[in-house]
Amino acid sequence: MTINLNGETPASPPVRRRSIPAPVIAWLRLAAHPATVRRAFLTALIVGFVLIAINHGPAILCGQLTRECWIQMGLTVLVPYIVSTVSSVATRCELGANADSGETSRKGRNV
Repeated sequence: MTINLNGETPASPPVRRRSIPAPVIAWLRLAAHPATVRRAFLTALIVGFVLIAINHGPAILCGQLTRECWIQMGLTVLVPYIVSTVSSVATRCELGANADSGETSRKGRNV
């Protein structure tokens, strides 16, 4: 322990923490919005079911599912969820930017 001339211990230097950039936080908030999550979940459920039936139908019917098949089926459902989430967030951002700029469609409504 070091003591300075005044008999005090020097304060440790401030710890610099990396903060998450504001655009990332805004994106994550939009991605976690209940409407976005609900839409992505339903999309993943429907599209994932169809893709699993197409890609793994015979293995399911024959009862020959391996660990690799289960992992692939999980990813098959995860991909539509991610795509739907990214698409929903992009649309919300675009609509928000258009509303802020006052841009209107041909029908006179905000886009």
